[in-house]
Formats: sequence, structure tokens, C-alpha cells
Amino acid sequence: MAGRSIHRGDGGETRLGSGQRVRKDDPRLECLGGVDELSSVLGLARAALQAHAGVEAAAGMDATLLRVQRELHRLGAEVSRRDGSGKTGAHVGITADHVATLARDLADLDARLPRLHGFVLPGGGAAAAQLHVARAVCRRVERQAVHLAAAEPLGAQVVPYLNRLSLVLFSLARWAAVSLGPGDELAEDR
Repeated sequence: MAGRSIHRGDGGETRLGSGQRVRKDDPRLECLGGVDELSSVLGLARAALQAHAGVEAAAGMDATLLRVQRELHRLGAEVSRRDGSGKTGAHVGITADHVATLARDLADLDARLPRLHGFVLPGGGAAAAQLHVARAVCRRVERQAVHLAAAEPLGAQVVPYLNRLSLVLFSLARWAAVSLGPGDELAEDR
């Protein structure tokens, strides 16, 4: 057929970072798609933070989210390889230092937040709501990574990183609600 182009992915397969061709419903591709979705949702949260330009808390959250998006790029490159080495070409993927940085972020955020007295509903302003969506997506990606790691080699720090990141995103959502919005919205009115 003249004028019609055929793309290699039209048959339901794609190429991993290792060069291996896999079906598009491969668990590794599911995890990679989740990482991409998570980074995209973080981009939406960063856009929502722009409404608070000039507010120190918003600038700090934006810087953290930008760093995390860059780390997710490394994590995605790592997941795209089947050898489980954590090496992504010339770079190493996610390391224990990345996980430790998230743990420090979490401790810093939690020190600023009021104590919780119930379950938090997603909301608390546009930025907080986007961060709650990011947390939920991160938890799904973590489940995908756990599923993948049970079947194939995966870098040792991928699952701990995603676990810690989901906790950071929850605390960032609370911090956005407290510092930029109406505060936490609880499931039960106490």
C-alpha cells in the first residue's frame, strides 16, 4: 500500500533497553508504563504548584519533585534492562543513596506536619490533590515492581525506592494542604 507506513510496534511488541523484543503486555513494560505515568502525574503536581510561585514551601516541593522525576528516569532505565544489575549504560540506576535521600525528605516533612488524628482524604487544594494521585500511582508501580521482581531480576533498590517515595508523596500532599491549601481533610469529622 503506497503511502502507508508500518511501524515495528504495530505487531504488539517493543524493544527493551537491553535490546530484547518483548510483548507490550510484558510485566516489565507494565512497570515501565507505570513509572512513566508517575513521572507525568508529578509533572501535573509541579504545574499545580506554579499557582503558588513565590511561596517558599511551593518552591521546595517543586525542587523535590523535579529531583524525583529525574530519579524516576534512572529507575525506568534500570527497569528496562533484564539483567537486574542496576547498570543503565554508563550510569547506575537507583542506589541506596537515593533511598536514603527520600528517607531524609520524609523525616524533614514529617517534622513540619501536625500529628494525624485520622485517615486523610485526597484533597486539600489542587497541588495536594495531585500529590495524592501521584502517591496512589506510586503504590501501583510499587506493586508492579514487586510482581516483576518475583519473576525476574530487578535492581535491589527499585522496590525500596518506590516504597519510600510513596511515603514522601503522602507527606508532600499533606504539606501542600497545610502550607498552600485548607489543611488536611479527614475521612471522619472529629
